[in-house]
Amino acid sequence: MEKISKNQLKYYSSLLLKKIRKEEGKFLVEGFKLISEAFSSSYACEAIIVTEKNITNAKKLFVDYNFTYFIATEKEFERLSDTVNPQGIAGVFSVSKKKSFPRNIKIVAALENISDPGNLGTILRNCDWFGISDIIYSPDCAEIFNPKTLRASMGSVFHLNFILPDNFYNEIIRFKQNGYTVLNSDMNGESIYQFKIPEKMVVIFSNEANGPTKQIGEIADYNITIPKFGNAESLNVACASAIILSEIFASSQIVLHK
Repeated sequence: MEKISKNQLKYYSSLLLKKIRKEEGKFLVEGFKLISEAFSSSYACEAIIVTEKNITNAKKLFVDYNFTYFIATEKEFERLSDTVNPQGIAGVFSVSKKKSFPRNIKIVAALENISDPGNLGTILRNCDWFGISDIIYSPDCAEIFNPKTLRASMGSVFHLNFILPDNFYNEIIRFKQNGYTVLNSDMNGESIYQFKIPEKMVVIFSNEANGPTKQIGEIADYNITIPKFGNAESLNVACASAIILSEIFASSQIVLHK
């Protein structure tokens, strides 16, 4: 265990920037909870940076893992955190290589221009809860490894399989050509409570403010919506995703990956 150098601190703190994360293929994970979730996945850890008061707990929790520890002062650690109250431990992880989806999946979640990291992370957490592990997303979505996305997902990011296709819309069409029904969540659609759930599907969630694009409207087989009974103008996209996914599973006999 060694004290973090100025150059190391400068490099690791630069991973708070999207541009650097993309260039380096690495990202920061802050806090014992998220680091533990990352360790349970296929993401490789390069280093752990920890403040002195957290060394003992870090060694106890991560005794079975082999990586480099760096000690940072409280002041130094603030440079590694984007929160008001830093947690005193951060891991440096490498982005996993893109994987292909298994052939037998029943549901794919497709995320179009989900621009808010908090909403994105919550949707990913919802998908993880319902066992939907395969996600495609458009390039204008918030970044998966943004610290805010990671926190909102509560570690679910590390349980899921992500693909950023060369062409988001063509990828959805490819699923459609392979027998998947494309469901588009929209304010103007058929009630999810009366809709007959298909056997295989791509479920699309789109931008919080603008909704689905024209391309999605042309590709989708059906538009589905959550009917309104009160006076609220709209539902947050993350909240809507939880309701729609819950109803899909409640109204069908679908069994994932079988």
